[in-house]
Amino acid sequence: MAQRSSPAVPYQVPVLAVCFLASIATGLELTVNNHAADFSLSMFPAPALSLSCLVQNSSQAEELLWYRGEGQVDLRDGNKVNVSNICVSPVTESDNGVTFSCRLARDKSVQVSVVLDVLFPPHLSGEESLQVEEDKDVTMTCNAKSNPQAQTAWFKNNTTLTLQQDRYQLYQTSEVVQLSIQNLQKSDNGTYTCVVNSSLGEGRKDFHLIVEDKKPVFPTEAVIAASVVVALTILFGLVAQKDKICKVW
Repeated sequence: MAQRSSPAVPYQVPVLAVCFLASIATGLELTVNNHAADFSLSMFPAPALSLSCLVQNSSQAEELLWYRGEGQVDLRDGNKVNVSNICVSPVTESDNGVTFSCRLARDKSVQVSVVLDVLFPPHLSGEESLQVEEDKDVTMTCNAKSNPQAQTAWFKNNTTLTLQQDRYQLYQTSEVVQLSIQNLQKSDNGTYTCVVNSSLGEGRKDFHLIVEDKKPVFPTEAVIAASVVVALTILFGLVAQKDKICKVW
């Protein structure tokens, strides 16, 4: 008996359906301010910044989500489907490096991110007076935060500071610069200047360092012993006086 062969059509329909869905998913994309890929946006601090996210190549309504870092941004109901806009107001120095991402709600792997590159010069000024005893340590700290990152230099009495490796230590991050001097000597007296320089500007701060004479150190044990002797002497005197009063009475 000949076996009945199964019709080929039922097997072809799912394959065609899968291919059709794949073509839809592949063609869909998002754009943020006309960018279809992640990008960096350089700008100065401003009153406001608008970011617009659009769904491209989709014939159906697509819900959109916005994120600041890993935190989701609250959107109004009329600002979620196919087109979504957010406003960053104001844009400040603290927004530098922050990432905003627009994502497809049903498939969060479909997204476009923008990293804010907020440009600002160093903010450093003023002066500070320091009075420290000889043989003690001192640390002078400057705010070096800027974008682009600034170069720093130290001066003593308007002359480039020559660092003594055994006593001078420098510590620097993208935001802070510190100069530490150990075992202060009288020769360390003077005005130290921290200069922070970037392509957008310069800042400086003066530290007027006065190294004072060492204060005499009194031996604690001797002071305590003397206090005890004085106290006992007074006590014995009071006792002897009491005996005289009792005898006269």
